[in-house]
Amino acid sequence: MNLFSRLSLIACGLLSISTFAQRESAKGYGYLGFDVSVGMLGDSNSNFPDHELHKSMFFNLGISDSKDEKYWRYYLNKPKTGLSFGFSDLGNKDALGYVFSVMPYADFSLLPKNIDGFSLLVSLGGSYMTKRFDEESNPYNKAVSTRFNWSYKSFLYYNLLKTNAHVWRLGLGYFHHSNGHTRKPNRGYNAFLLGTSIDFLSDGLPYQQDAIVEGLPKELQWFYTGRFGIGQNSFSDVFNSKDEVFAAAFSVGKIINRTFKFGVGLYYNFYGHYYNYIVNDETLVRTQAPHFKEHPIRYASAMGVAGSAELLMSHIGMELNIGVNYFKPFYKIDWQLNEGYTTFPKGQENIVLGELGGYYNVKHYVSSRMGLKYYLFDTDNAPKHNFFIGAFINANLGQADFSEFTFGYVHRFQL
Repeated sequence: MNLFSRLSLIACGLLSISTFAQRESAKGYGYLGFDVSVGMLGDSNSNFPDHELHKSMFFNLGISDSKDEKYWRYYLNKPKTGLSFGFSDLGNKDALGYVFSVMPYADFSLLPKNIDGFSLLVSLGGSYMTKRFDEESNPYNKAVSTRFNWSYKSFLYYNLLKTNAHVWRLGLGYFHHSNGHTRKPNRGYNAFLLGTSIDFLSDGLPYQQDAIVEGLPKELQWFYTGRFGIGQNSFSDVFNSKDEVFAAAFSVGKIINRTFKFGVGLYYNFYGHYYNYIVNDETLVRTQAPHFKEHPIRYASAMGVAGSAELLMSHIGMELNIGVNYFKPFYKIDWQLNEGYTTFPKGQENIVLGELGGYYNVKHYVSSRMGLKYYLFDTDNAPKHNFFIGAFINANLGQADFSEFTFGYVHRFQL
């Protein structure tokens, strides 16, 4: 057995215990992938440290399938799934340092019947930063203030060369890091990249064969689901300790072909930082909203309606939510503190408030949420009852609000 075959079998063994592991057919294949990219890293704040080009290198362990045994593989054009291990040089080793990433991913073919060769890679995971903000030693890098951070990467690829043994691609992409608002400052890193990748394929690896779904008929099911989550965030540069956010939601919707899940529902969030600011009778409560103290739990809450879209891939779900806050009264104070600044000349508090402009109105009302779920039972089997856990980033429009660990229940039914 040659070295590549040994490495491929090891890769498949590792993937069998990863979140993207699936039972594949004997016609499936595993692959080892390498991708490198270079591009521009945006300045996260004024006086951001000088830096050279952003450079990344990733090693990918992946699996795919040449048979249509799973509903999600069939209706998503046989995507590749796997796990990436990456290293990034942010262009300034002293102030920005290096990034080490571990990121599950899915790689989808785009328009295979019309324009062959295009694909979209989407990856969400975590990274470790060797450098972070420090008020004394690294004050001008306000991108991240924690060692461990969320990371998101997406790449649009085009096949330059494809054989039975390998695929060589060229692509454009976006790479983002932030801590999900668990500690400030958290301006985040954003890079726009040009990259190339090569996958080395191995056909006919001995995966265990599932029963083939005959015909894959179109299906429509309905569902209702409830979730409860516990998150954390920081409030402002002055109130910069972590505190809990409790989140709950209920929604209903439909599942198309056991793969595409769409829903709409109500959500509720309770912010520990908001509550503490109110009950401690801090400055902006005293001067702007003294009535908040009469019902601190109510005014520390947010409620809204949201739509959701999710891709179901056996035990894994990739979900995006877009919502509208119809009640989040404390966000006005949140915005004014975070878009302004506070100083303490001669020990006296001096608050310069952020302006309530048009962008405030949009972020006040538009919420978003993105993350990954792990389902207890294989969603491709359309179980009537299912349970899940998940990790999510919640945001006001596109700006991080809080990081959340969630768990919940899903019930499927026919009308």
